[in-house]
Amino acid sequence: MKKNIYQPLKAVIEEIIEETPAIKTFRLKPEGGFKFATGQFIEMTVPGVGEAPFTPSSDPGISEKLDLTIMNVGEVTAKLHSLRPGEVVGIRGPYGKGYPLDKFKGKDILIVGGGVGLAPLRSLLFSLFATISNYNKVVLRYGSRSPKDIVYKNLIPEWAKRDKVDVLVSVDIGDSGWQGNVGLVTTILGDAPVDFTNTLGIVCGPPIMMKFVTLKLLDLGIKPADIYLSMEKSMSCGLGKCGHCRIGKYYACKDGPVFTYEQLKDIHDIWD
Repeated sequence: MKKNIYQPLKAVIEEIIEETPAIKTFRLKPEGGFKFATGQFIEMTVPGVGEAPFTPSSDPGISEKLDLTIMNVGEVTAKLHSLRPGEVVGIRGPYGKGYPLDKFKGKDILIVGGGVGLAPLRSLLFSLFATISNYNKVVLRYGSRSPKDIVYKNLIPEWAKRDKVDVLVSVDIGDSGWQGNVGLVTTILGDAPVDFTNTLGIVCGPPIMMKFVTLKLLDLGIKPADIYLSMEKSMSCGLGKCGHCRIGKYYACKDGPVFTYEQLKDIHDIWD
């Protein structure tokens, strides 16, 4: 029987982790397992409310569980944030194109995340850690509004201990207990320990952050074709039918959500 691409798969919420006051990670157990490639996205159905697109934040090598790190920003996410372990949601997908890891081999990988944009990048990090010998080094630069808004607070220090991995976090506004850098994430890119002539930049975060990080990476010498952007822009159906996620001649859901800046640089208002 042909699979119904509109039919969600049942998934039980096994655990809910509060990352920040507005962000939670939902650990799901999909019925029969679920496979995806890092960078792809899913559509999640919240019964009685609707559905919305999210990019998994878990390890693509594990099909028995699926992590989704989600900010409370609308009707669907508000209802989702009210759910408890044991309740059931629906997922369909995966959709879109992920990160082309074969093209990352032999490179320095500079990953730049902002806010909840670290969620899709966490999935990418798991994939890179599993094949770390393929890359010269993996450098993560993460920016958050404040220390209390940092996601994966317990995981980031563990990532920093790994071989060939370098991690630095900056906040826009510090507090009395913050010992790290204060400033936009662009302020900690120039000193990244990479060879910018042999570096791939990967960016995910709020549109305005992605814009200025991309400009900074270009200024540092990274080519447009070597800058990868996660453009999760107004995706709805996930199938290229509704047209909500058009970016010039592309659909974010089918042609992305991962694009190179080379693909998008001549399109007007890609950051809107």
